[in-house]
Amino acid sequence: MPPSPDPADLQARATELLARLVAFDTTSRRTNLELIEFVEALLAGLGVASRRVANADGSKANLYATLGPAVEGGVVLSGHTDVVPVDGQPWTSDPWTLTERGWRLYGRGTCDMKGFLALALAAAPAFAASGRGGRPVHLAFSYDEEVGCLGAPAMIERLRAELPAPAAVIVGEPTSMGAVRGHKGIATWVVTVRGHEAHSSLTHLGLSANMAAIGLLARLKALAEELERADPRGASDFVPPHPTLTVGLLRGGTAVNILARECSFAFDLRCPPGVDPEALLAPFFAAATALDAELRARFPDSGVEVARRSLTPAFAPEPDGAAERLARSLAGDSGPGAVVAYAAEAGQFQQAGFSTVICGPGSIEQAHQPNEYLAVDQLARGAAFMARLAEAMSA
Repeated sequence: MPPSPDPADLQARATELLARLVAFDTTSRRTNLELIEFVEALLAGLGVASRRVANADGSKANLYATLGPAVEGGVVLSGHTDVVPVDGQPWTSDPWTLTERGWRLYGRGTCDMKGFLALALAAAPAFAASGRGGRPVHLAFSYDEEVGCLGAPAMIERLRAELPAPAAVIVGEPTSMGAVRGHKGIATWVVTVRGHEAHSSLTHLGLSANMAAIGLLARLKALAEELERADPRGASDFVPPHPTLTVGLLRGGTAVNILARECSFAFDLRCPPGVDPEALLAPFFAAATALDAELRARFPDSGVEVARRSLTPAFAPEPDGAAERLARSLAGDSGPGAVVAYAAEAGQFQQAGFSTVICGPGSIEQAHQPNEYLAVDQLARGAAFMARLAEAMSA
């Protein structure tokens, strides 16, 4: 059996790797291929082959690799490579340069979630050195998690088809290195209302898309209020315990004295496990269909289009889940099981039949913020976690 890696060495190497990873601007609207090429080269230097699962136009890719023997019972370490934008945020240091101040490592993605990727890559030599009697660690790095968990499903399908069955999946979203056993799902839609332009004084000659959209927006507002008032039994561990609905984007019109040609808005619905978002929205969809027919009857170039952008499943707590047991033992977590309101790729792995847990360095409270940071002690705890995992996989 190879010697156990030293957590201090892992932490130092992870810090170096985090600096390299942060330097890649992998905002979701951009490509992530430079980062993917960097990881491919690093793994190739260990004699490890990796495989891409690209998006439709080849501008982005997932990456997965097996370190150690190709046998059943391994562990998948999963993380996303994309980050949220920094536009308009008041950063006090370059978001694309890792900066240490006061025992904190600042930079976009340090917490969410390149810190976890750096730890996994720092431990890669130890994982790859696992002997024939050991078990593998599989790396699974995705794209476009931040815009609806769009990249992971194609990779998960490949993992199911090609990997010897893993015993557990650890999704390294920031949990302060505690085990998280459940998250809400998120479904997003974009609604486009088309009107017919005319002078705003001659309303009989046109149709305002903005005015038509108000009725649909009012329905969503009423549904959000109804959900907030509803009995939250069965989901009381989540905060807030009920499904939540918000309209995040709203655009329409070209001038105050023109009947708006188009109005579009996007909304998300976040549901605890066991709640079907499309069933909750069935009356809204019916109202949109009726409005579409009404508008088209007045002007054939008008109407309503409702397009689903994403449908990320919730992650339900697993009774005596293998992944949660493993993460707790590696992290030294004996606290109560936690669930979170944010969505992640854990629900997608669970839906595919994998025992799954969320456990990673950093706090979600630092994610998506200006001056995002990862506390140095969280990186240290993550390094100890990876060292214990390497030892367990080699045993």
